Amino acid sequence: MKDFASSGDPGVQAQLDRLSALSLPQGRIGLEVIHEILDRLGNPERNLPPVFHVAGTNGKGSTCAYLRAMLEAQGLTVHVATKPHLVRYNERIRVAGELISDDLLASLLKEVLDISEDLGPSFFEVTTAATLLAFARIPADACVIEVGLGGRFDATNVMVKPAACGITSLGVDHHQFLLNEDPTAPSPANPEVRIAFEKVGIARAGSPMVTQNYRDDMEAMIAQRCEEEGAPLFMRGKAWDALVFDEGIAYRDEQGDLSLPLPQMPGSHQGDNAALAVAMIRHQDAVSVSPEAMAEGIRSAIWPARLQVLGDGPLTRMVPEAMVLLDGGHNPDAALAMAKYLDTKAEKPVDAIVGMLSAKDARTTLTTIAPHLASLTAIPIEGSEYHPLEDLAAMARDAGVEKTWTANSLEEALQGIASRHKQGGTVLIAGSLYLAGNVLAANGEVPD
Repeated sequence: MKDFASSGDPGVQAQLDRLSALSLPQGRIGLEVIHEILDRLGNPERNLPPVFHVAGTNGKGSTCAYLRAMLEAQGLTVHVATKPHLVRYNERIRVAGELISDDLLASLLKEVLDISEDLGPSFFEVTTAATLLAFARIPADACVIEVGLGGRFDATNVMVKPAACGITSLGVDHHQFLLNEDPTAPSPANPEVRIAFEKVGIARAGSPMVTQNYRDDMEAMIAQRCEEEGAPLFMRGKAWDALVFDEGIAYRDEQGDLSLPLPQMPGSHQGDNAALAVAMIRHQDAVSVSPEAMAEGIRSAIWPARLQVLGDGPLTRMVPEAMVLLDGGHNPDAALAMAKYLDTKAEKPVDAIVGMLSAKDARTTLTTIAPHLASLTAIPIEGSEYHPLEDLAAMARDAGVEKTWTANSLEEALQGIASRHKQGGTVLIAGSLYLAGNVLAANGEVPD
């Protein structure tokens, strides 16, 4: 599985091999094991710099990137925990501004695995505990921590009082985990409200909860849970707001108005993600960040594999006249963001290369982006269970894509596109973060 990855460092690889043997025990959902692990480690979660904790369906990683960039533009040192990694496991843990070193990573993973072996921990519990150990032991001014799955039962949901919590855009994803029957939660018959319930599970007494705006019943659920937890709620459209224009972002809250630049990351939704990061910073008092640093952070933030234009490399040289666009989005909301970008920004024609995990809703994604595609080539995702290629091609044809192919590899798909036309246009590689990681590695653009 790509989650566990591989490493050229023997010490790291030895621990990754141990991680690869772990999985979530059937039927066990909860925070008891992660709390026990942290107890045995001396409760590092109680000794962290101010934490910005981010949940949501789409935009979590980008919002974390904006938070990090804004804090660093202020001159602060920042720990960052994001997921999943694209190429190297080290990408999940950024310590004081730098990706965790192999030596430190190997020692932390070994320490956690050794102390928790009898508990049968999951991959995510071990990863979280190792991350929090690093963040507690090495000085920094702030932490930015991304929720992995849901919120209520995510392994990161162990902080006592974060500086600020945030929820990005919400949609239905990870059905098998977040929409299970649970007598303590809303019925999965109303999936959007259930998703809101799971995400707002990161709320903590006294910690500001900053959100985007959502459907009325979803907002009501978030407000109810925040009130029950004693978490002050700052919702977009009520406590703060932002308008994203072609010229920039007009942000306002009770502290005043800000005129902010647009992000360099493509897609109009990135303005919304940046605005949420601004609102999180503006509604906490643990660290101080100037408007100038916020603006600089918005300009400088990058987040790979989200409508990323690939640079010069072995893959892009195969289609030298085309712009190659990489997006790891794999759910309906991510597909909408892709479609909007393809409609307004991408040079035509758009030839897509798509691989999707078998557990994902491929039909909805393909139906959403199909009107903007001249062709689609379905490819496998190495090391993962993926939708059969002929099925993907058939779904694309059903959605209106006239020209469809299958290929045994990304390189074969690019060769096919290059052989069929010589004009510029856009090559979109999409459908999975696992695929995106393979693409970045093959093109020599490993995240650092």
